Amino acid sequence: MDQTYLTELEERFLRYIRIDTQSNELSTTVPTTEKQYDLLRLLRQELLEMGASDVVLTDYACVLATVPATIDAADVPTVAFLAHVDTAPAFSGTGVKPLVHCNYIGGPITLPEASRVLDEQTAPGLESKIGEDIVTASGDTLLGADDKAGIAIILTMAHYLLDHPEIPHGDIRLCFTPDEEVGRGVAHLTPEDLAADVAYTLDGGQLGEVTYETFSADRAVVKITGVSVHPGTAKGKMVNAMNLAAKFIDILPQHTRTPETTEGTDGFIHPYMVQGTSAEVELHFILRDFEMAGLEAHGELIQLVAKTLQASEPRAKIECTITPQYRNMRYWLEKDMLPVNLAVEAIKMAGIEPLMYPIRGGTDGAGLTAKGVPTPNLFAGMYNCHGPFEWISLQDMEKATLVCLKLAELWAKQTK
Repeated sequence: MDQTYLTELEERFLRYIRIDTQSNELSTTVPTTEKQYDLLRLLRQELLEMGASDVVLTDYACVLATVPATIDAADVPTVAFLAHVDTAPAFSGTGVKPLVHCNYIGGPITLPEASRVLDEQTAPGLESKIGEDIVTASGDTLLGADDKAGIAIILTMAHYLLDHPEIPHGDIRLCFTPDEEVGRGVAHLTPEDLAADVAYTLDGGQLGEVTYETFSADRAVVKITGVSVHPGTAKGKMVNAMNLAAKFIDILPQHTRTPETTEGTDGFIHPYMVQGTSAEVELHFILRDFEMAGLEAHGELIQLVAKTLQASEPRAKIECTITPQYRNMRYWLEKDMLPVNLAVEAIKMAGIEPLMYPIRGGTDGAGLTAKGVPTPNLFAGMYNCHGPFEWISLQDMEKATLVCLKLAELWAKQTK
């Protein structure tokens, strides 16, 4: 890749992260926030302008497109590349002001807003990027590299392939999804619409990362309905739902099975949102584990606490609903490791050391893999996602783009 495309990669990334696309778990619309269309429509237009085929913005808010094959593609697998447009609800994505720290010389990076400092404590790995160009936000928003870095990488790869028809490859499908951060990224996307035999999400972190093992995930909502009485005459009558909610949280493990006390392949129960009044409260939890038995055990514990609390206060009503979100993609990918093995080969061809380990999270690829399209996850270079300390190296993004180009060539040598 020449400097023209590297400049394009940076410009695309900076353009996309300035667009607020935060999703909203409490919304029932598709997408969950109308503002995600601001980026989706821009991507559709840019794909049309660069000459991609079959460009469409679906009624379920996915942008789909094709980079046509440069070889006889009848017997060659079609490979797709995906990224999501939304940013996490956990931290503000409004008014992102990106800062490019060119030729990073080492040491702390001070962000102008909120007196935040990136160093080896708040941004592990930063010192390994001396000489590279580091992008951060200004300190009072997240950056949005998760996953606008993936979008910029895929668009730049697509533009390069369209400009270089001498590169042999089969049909390349592109897909940009909404609402990944709230677990709905591929909820409506069908394998028929994606029209690919294999896919990759560009939604990973560290340089060289290939992921084929993720958490399995469920969501739990506990609804506590108390007895509402005027507080002046409440003695012996009121049942305060907020007090019961506090007891519910207190009964759960505090020193084990929480995000802050687990690592590696440990699972957890994470209460992440409380909303309500003394009359009615909802507690929202995410349940995570690498194994189904562990995930089921987390759900059983939530249900047991609900039953125990209900028995202690029969005047209240305590309801627990557990909803599946996604499953560990390993269950499918370990049966056919070719998509993973080719990713490893492409990374080596790009002069990078592959890194393979389970990720303590999920991707759109988990849902797609369960639907029958094997979809490992590849690095995009993002660090410290979902918060104000988020950062990325443009050089890591460049290498991720090169890996995607290598993958396109490698899949052209395979047969269906």
